[in-house]
Amino acid sequence: MSEITLTEAQKKVDDWIKTFGVKYFTELTNLGILMEEVGELSRIMVRTYGQQSFKESDKNHDLADEMADVLWVLICLANQTGVDLTAAFKKNIEKKTLRDAERHLKNEKLNDK
Repeated sequence: MSEITLTEAQKKVDDWIKTFGVKYFTELTNLGILMEEVGELSRIMVRTYGQQSFKESDKNHDLADEMADVLWVLICLANQTGVDLTAAFKKNIEKKTLRDAERHLKNEKLNDK
């Protein structure tokens, strides 16, 4: 599959839900599912990059797939609530750029001197 924009991703998820998923779960259900998916991502991250060891049941999980699961449910929520993720992301970058233009540059914890 070639690269897709956030707008295209939102459309692809919406088309999939309407074709194969019957309908969206409720927003609250999807919020719960999002928390579950973030938990699964966290489990793989702390075992791969943190100090916890893998359990046998963790070994078949794929980091990229777990991230994609999080993105999928987040896109579902955006579609359900009318959020244009492209516009929201652009606005968020602008906010962070204005707010943090010098903040991290001045953070001694980030500057290896």
